[in-house]
Amino acid sequence: MRTKSTYTLEDPLKFKQQLLQWSRQFEEIAWLDSNNYHQEHGEFDALLALGAFTAIKTDYHQAFAKLQEYQQTTKDWIFGYLSYDLKNDVEVLSSKNNDELHFPDIYFFQPQKLFLLKGIQLEMHYLRMLDDEIEEDFNEISKLPITDNPQPTTENSQLTTENREPKIQARISKEDYLKKVEKMLAYIQRGDIYEANFCQEFFAEDRKIEPMEVFQELNDISGPPFATFLKLEEHHLLCASPERYLKKSGSKLISQPIKGTDRRSPNSEEDLEIAEQLSKDPKEQSENVMIVDLVRNDLSKIAKKGSVNVDELCKVYSFKQVHQMISTVSAEIDDGIPPVEALRATFPMGSMTGAPKISAMKIIEELEETKRGLYSGAVGYFTPNGDFDFNVVIRSILYNSVKKYVSFSVGGAITAGSDPQKEYEECLLKASAMRQALG
Repeated sequence: MRTKSTYTLEDPLKFKQQLLQWSRQFEEIAWLDSNNYHQEHGEFDALLALGAFTAIKTDYHQAFAKLQEYQQTTKDWIFGYLSYDLKNDVEVLSSKNNDELHFPDIYFFQPQKLFLLKGIQLEMHYLRMLDDEIEEDFNEISKLPITDNPQPTTENSQLTTENREPKIQARISKEDYLKKVEKMLAYIQRGDIYEANFCQEFFAEDRKIEPMEVFQELNDISGPPFATFLKLEEHHLLCASPERYLKKSGSKLISQPIKGTDRRSPNSEEDLEIAEQLSKDPKEQSENVMIVDLVRNDLSKIAKKGSVNVDELCKVYSFKQVHQMISTVSAEIDDGIPPVEALRATFPMGSMTGAPKISAMKIIEELEETKRGLYSGAVGYFTPNGDFDFNVVIRSILYNSVKKYVSFSVGGAITAGSDPQKEYEECLLKASAMRQALG
């Protein structure tokens, strides 16, 4: 049983900064931040889970069955991730591409210390605590001074030009990317697939970063509703995701796939025009509708008959860096379906695979050169009663601090109407925030 205390915060934004700073001392950290982005289906403004009381990490073999047993045994809050390569547990597939990050395929932990923030209210839920531990921690956090990240001076940066960290490189050249998109278009013309999400990796070897600082920079640039900082031993995720994969609240399931992206403009009139053009773009609409159909099909496997519904179709939402076309699909989970089964039945998410799903995943594996791992997987949490909420891991930096390997991937949906050059430009647009955060 958890011990719970509730506090009213004078300055929630300042407390969030103090809380994140205080969390650095822990080996296991899961920080989920909505950045106060207005969203209809949000439960919390932010959650922080610290210190593993128990944990599960494994490869893809029987991973969902192991997670289901762990979730039902703990019947507690658990936080963690599902990597894209769990597709190999769901279907007869494999992942043989290059992998320099070496994240486990699945990793969840039951936190010793849990913080839930909503408005000016803070709840602290502790397991096996010492006397007055909650009160002492709250007071310690509240008194922490906020320190700004030091920026190098012009003089210092000139002095260190020759000793800069290794630069970010593209895993495949632009020329190869264009050729691979052409090959994917040939599969579409042949009728093997209608759409597939094709991704490419950017990376740096022997590059040391301060994950928390880079995450805060990335989050400041993007301010998305599903931002996540994850530290699990040497494995770090710095995530600025705008996309929800799947949420369960009681018997209701919500999925919000994103397909369709365009740039923001500092000119307000031009910015409105760009958003309007995106909302009417037939190629972007067709991409979105194809994935909505796939999500509806996935949800129908575990939903009550007739309960799958498209609540919102192809609505454009604006974020700090980009406009995005988002749809909302809901369903009622059928009686007797365990929470983890809802994830297994719909994984990996349609927005990161394509249609038909299995054919798309096979072609993705053939044409991509990097094992996706946690990229295009999902991060989230389960509550003690089996509710959950998971994002889609996009717009994210992955870091192995032992190997000093930094990686981020970007991609887009390839359909019959795709122009390879424009797809490449969209990748660069999506990559800009990660590049900027990494300097």
